[in-house]
Amino acid sequence: MKVISWNIFNGQAADPRQPVPPLKESIQDAVGNAGCDVIAVQEVDENQPRSGSVHQMEIVAEAIGADYWGYARAVIGTPGFGWRKPTAEEKIIHSDSALPGYGIGLASKIAVNKWHRLDLPASWFGFALAYPTDKGFRLKYTKDEPRVAIIAELENGFTVAATHLSFVPFWNFFQLLKLMRFVKKLPGTPLIIGDINLPWNIPHRFTSWRSLARKKTFPAYKPSLQFDYILSAAPLKAQSLEISISKLSDHLPIGAKIELN
Repeated sequence: MKVISWNIFNGQAADPRQPVPPLKESIQDAVGNAGCDVIAVQEVDENQPRSGSVHQMEIVAEAIGADYWGYARAVIGTPGFGWRKPTAEEKIIHSDSALPGYGIGLASKIAVNKWHRLDLPASWFGFALAYPTDKGFRLKYTKDEPRVAIIAELENGFTVAATHLSFVPFWNFFQLLKLMRFVKKLPGTPLIIGDINLPWNIPHRFTSWRSLARKKTFPAYKPSLQFDYILSAAPLKAQSLEISISKLSDHLPIGAKIELN
C-alpha cells in the first residue's frame, strides 16, 4: 500500500513570485511516478475565492483516481483574514457549502468501511510564523485555529488518520497524543499521517510510534526540517517513496510503500 501526505498550501505556488500551478496536474505530476493508494492533504480550501471557489479535495481525489474521499472543515472562513469554528451541523465528512471553508482531507483507492472525525482544540495563544511574500519571508503573529483529524477504516485492515496539528510548540504534541489514544481504540492497524508540525523526529523519539519515512519537507525551496510524517503503531515493513519535485506548496510531499501481510 502506497501512502502519501502533502500540505498543499491551499494550492499556492512554492515561490510566491511564480504563477499558481494547476492543482490537479500538480498532484498527478508529484505522485504519478511513485503511485498512490491513499493520500492525505492539509490546508485544503473549500469554496474559497483565493483558490477559484472550487472544492480542492474533490480535485485531489480525481487526480489520483480515488473513488473514496473525505473532507473535514477545521474552520469556516479564511485563516488569517477571519474565521469561526464550525457548528455541530458543519462538522461532517464531505460537504458542499456555499460558505468558504478550510480543512483537511483523505482520498483512497481502497474502499472505506467507516469514517470518523476527531476535533482537536486550538491553543489559547498564537505564535510568530514566517509567511512567503514577493520580497521574501516575513514574520507575523498568528492566532492558532481549531484542528481536526479525519480517520478512515479501510477495507484492507488499516485505519488511517490524517491531520494537521497546531504550529504552537508543546500544544501540537498534546494534540498528537490525544489522536494516538483515539486511533488505537479503533479496529485495524493504525496509521497517522499528515503535517504534525514537530521537527527532529519528535513523534518517533518521544512516543512508541514508528516513523515510516524520513525526509526533510519544509520549506520546499530549501528543505531543512521534517514536519510531515507517516507514523505507525505497529512494526510494519516500509520504504520511503521517491516523489517528484513540485512547484506547488511550501511543503514537500512525503510517502511510504508499506508491505502488506
